[in-house]
Amino acid sequence: MTKSNPLFSRITIDTKVMLGKPTIRGMRITVEQILKSLSAGISQQDLLDEYPELEAEDFQAVFAYVAALVEEEQVFPIQVSA
Repeated sequence: MTKSNPLFSRITIDTKVMLGKPTIRGMRITVEQILKSLSAGISQQDLLDEYPELEAEDFQAVFAYVAALVEEEQVFPIQVSA
């Protein structure tokens, strides 16, 4: 993943925090947690209200981080013998 996007500095990975899962600025709020909440219909504003330490730019960072992961994804066809 290219680190050229300045938003990526908001996503941190530390084996001592949340078992090394990507988190927001080293806090105990994971990228996964944000994505699951948003996909469950919880709004960004609700998350900002619930976690006042979050900033609007953190959501942009999550989206940029995940977009970069998907961009790097490679799919290899597997041939199945009958």
